[in-house]
Amino acid sequence: MPGNPVQTLVAQSVSGYMDQAAVQRVYNAYMEMFGLDKPVIQQFFIYIGNLFRGNLGISFSQFPRPISDIIKASIGWTLMLQFPAIVTGWFLGNTLGALAAYRKGVFDKVFFPLFLYIGAIPAFGLAYVNVYFLSVKLGLFPGSLGYAFYMLPNRSWSFVLSVLSHYRLPFLTMVMVSIGGQSLGMRQMSLYELNADYVKYSRLMGIKDRKIVWYVFRNAMLPQITGLALALGTMVGGNLIAEIVFSYPGIGTTVFAAISSQDYPLISACTLMISVMVLAANFVVDIICGIIDPRVRIAQQEESV
Repeated sequence: MPGNPVQTLVAQSVSGYMDQAAVQRVYNAYMEMFGLDKPVIQQFFIYIGNLFRGNLGISFSQFPRPISDIIKASIGWTLMLQFPAIVTGWFLGNTLGALAAYRKGVFDKVFFPLFLYIGAIPAFGLAYVNVYFLSVKLGLFPGSLGYAFYMLPNRSWSFVLSVLSHYRLPFLTMVMVSIGGQSLGMRQMSLYELNADYVKYSRLMGIKDRKIVWYVFRNAMLPQITGLALALGTMVGGNLIAEIVFSYPGIGTTVFAAISSQDYPLISACTLMISVMVLAANFVVDIICGIIDPRVRIAQQEESV
């Protein structure tokens, strides 16, 4: 990307100064402060060392605010939105998929295609649609921000109610997007399990259908649980553009502002945080699958032997 954020920062600091030598000294001071006067390889090892001390650097765009403070202020909003939305969408989607496979009828012919169509719409596209119809046209929800623009964050009930009011439309959008994909996966796995040989054999043996269905959906849930763990691991980086559409004060808006202002330290910190959570989610998935599925535990034990 073209441009130099340090030059922009210097231009803001020395606005009105005519002494070029003084401007150059300020520029050199900023370069030294951010460690940009050193070779790239040395900058890399300094950055790694700072990470282990919890030092993510200083923001260019919000100088001299530490990046850790910026992330702390925004990640709570993202977790508050993404975690309940992902879990709710997962439960509703899997319930719909199971009913579409087992009960069929209106679940398979009406609700499943409807939510599958909605799930095919990108989150930011559905966000624009919901803002236009549900907020602008019908006035059912506030269309932007995390709370009323005239308020400052505090612990009063009026602020909490404002947050909840602005929370509804982003939450509804995230849930609607996730239901379709979850229901599709659950429906396909349930149909596969319902047609498996062990189901036919169990019915011939006279085992009650309720007990058979329990094992069917237990097996069908394994890939869905894996998907849930991965979704939770990527929730910090998921649907960032939708947050931008709602001007929601989460990580998505923070990353967008960092990119717009060429705040490379803040971009690096957000990217690193998202990557670590994805890796952690993959690790947790392996553990969860071993706990739920005894076949995975047996395979792991055989490999260790």
